[in-house]
Amino acid sequence: MGTPDTGNGRGTGPVPAHDATNTDARLTELEIKLGFSEDLLEELNHTVFRQQQQIEELQRHIRMLREQIQASMPDEQRSMTDDLPPHY
Repeated sequence: MGTPDTGNGRGTGPVPAHDATNTDARLTELEIKLGFSEDLLEELNHTVFRQQQQIEELQRHIRMLREQIQASMPDEQRSMTDDLPPHY
């Protein structure tokens, strides 16, 4: 048999067969979870990359629209009182 477990969770003797099977199952489960996590991380990275491209494109459009608005505005500045109706 092996030496008895000292109670610290790190038995000093050989691992019984049922514990080895349990460890193998846990290891397999962890490897599966790791694989899914890696796939998810890759998908999230791709999503962030696409979103960054969209943000940059939207910023270019906003810049172009601002330039168009400024180009279409008259050179002289209007006062807020210019917009008041005559009865004020």
